[in-house]
Amino acid sequence: MLRGLRRKFRDLASLWRGGGFFARPGDFDRLFQSLRPVHTGRPLTRVGGEADGGYLLPDDFEGLRYCFSPGVAEKANLELALAERGVKCFLADYSVDRAPVDHPNFEFDKKFLGKDDSGVFMTLQTWIDSKGVSGDDMLLQMDIEGYEYDVLLSTPESALRRFRIIAVEFHGLQKLAKPQRFAAFQQVCDKLAKDFVVVHMHPNNYAPPVVIRGVRVPPLMEITFLRKDRALFIEPRSDFPPPLDQPIVPDNPDPPLPSEWFSPRR
Repeated sequence: MLRGLRRKFRDLASLWRGGGFFARPGDFDRLFQSLRPVHTGRPLTRVGGEADGGYLLPDDFEGLRYCFSPGVAEKANLELALAERGVKCFLADYSVDRAPVDHPNFEFDKKFLGKDDSGVFMTLQTWIDSKGVSGDDMLLQMDIEGYEYDVLLSTPESALRRFRIIAVEFHGLQKLAKPQRFAAFQQVCDKLAKDFVVVHMHPNNYAPPVVIRGVRVPPLMEITFLRKDRALFIEPRSDFPPPLDQPIVPDNPDPPLPSEWFSPRR
């Protein structure tokens, strides 16, 4: 046992000396270059009702034909609101047997999304291809408990560009002190920044922010992206929280988005 503890201590000391635990001080500044929220000329509107299940999305729904929504919970408020507008909604989750509500515009697959096609997992590219949809008038809403990093990094940019709006809940951001998680988040943000801009960021108030390298980091964060060609203009924004923003957990304290995430640090 003592030998094992010594080995573990040596491993921890090695990681510490090699910077294996903490992101470097300037890393957040580079990360925020890919995440600065902007105005696009398309106002944010609330879709899916109040609190959990509702999202602030850019008002760019004309001609929107399809919604892909992996991660099915007890509610499908956003999907139902879109389905009522005539949008075909594809839902997927292996942990449940069906969509929480029935609607003619709902189609459910009992699968998880992942980085490859294996067992109960399928890739986003495979899922899109299986539906035979055409064009780039689609929306992606993804809340898949930490698998979003693998899914977004493994999806070809050509497939991601087919979505005009992407809304993702990013999990585990309290682990950004660890280089592996920081690198994955940075790579995802850099990849999306090639074709998308951030139009909204909303901390999930399920858990309070943590402080990493002087930066307040919400452990869970909803981030909404709009494809650049859909923007009427692009200007920096700092009006957080916007008027229609609401806490996800009504009874919990609801700290606003920390200013570090939308105002360059001096």
